[in-house]
Amino acid sequence: MFLIGINFFPQGGEHPLGSTFFIKVVNNPLEQFEINDFVYLLAPIFGFTKLSLTNIGFYLILVVFIVLTMNLLASNHYSLIPSRWSVSQESMYGSVLNLVREQIGPPNEIYVPLIFALFTLILGGNLVGIIPYSFTITSHFCLYIGLSTAILLAITIIGFQRHGVGFLAFFLPAGTPLGLVPLLVVIEIISYLARAISLGCRLAANIIAGHILLKIIANFTWQMLTGGLLMSIIAILPFFFFFVISVLEMAIAFIQAYIFTILTCSYIKDSISLHGS
Repeated sequence: MFLIGINFFPQGGEHPLGSTFFIKVVNNPLEQFEINDFVYLLAPIFGFTKLSLTNIGFYLILVVFIVLTMNLLASNHYSLIPSRWSVSQESMYGSVLNLVREQIGPPNEIYVPLIFALFTLILGGNLVGIIPYSFTITSHFCLYIGLSTAILLAITIIGFQRHGVGFLAFFLPAGTPLGLVPLLVVIEIISYLARAISLGCRLAANIIAGHILLKIIANFTWQMLTGGLLMSIIAILPFFFFFVISVLEMAIAFIQAYIFTILTCSYIKDSISLHGS
């Protein structure tokens, strides 16, 4: 016997009897970040196994699909006259190309596809998360720590490929007195490993703060709109703030994606040039 469940509103939690087929009003601003089952399958395998696709997994697949679709549409079927999709993607790619040239250097344009993929993935996750009743994948520890750790491992491998054992000089600043070498090496290693957390924390902290603020103002506005004619008129003011903050969140979605990629470029440059040495 197989039992399939679908949770149409991942932020609303899971019904004790199985699937959730109703909208649950979320009053707790932090509840929108909970990871729940989006689709699950209960199968009599090894006793009774639950195979599930969580909301973060579903929206990650959705964001990747959207990014790939936009890039496929940008191909414009190799037409001479570019479409709007093609112009938008070419502009985005040109911006990333200039970023790599400025931060890492023209000889290292080999990293452009990596930086472009990171930028579009994070930007897509940020923008999809602004849609009401959706889920923000970039606000979660498991995603940004996974990305940051993978980037840290990659730049470490790049450093050893470029410099061999000499890459260890990265952890010892030039001109360090002999007595301070052990202490500074430990500090530099800790600082280097901390990049795996700091790189993603900047992204998640700003996204979480903005979404919490949006949720609080949205709940406050809705309560005023349902509180009578007078309160509905007064609700115009918080609704205006909600609109302004929503626009600001869209700007933050671009800014945070840019900051993540520019820091990645900076770390790659450090591993290549050893702090410009």
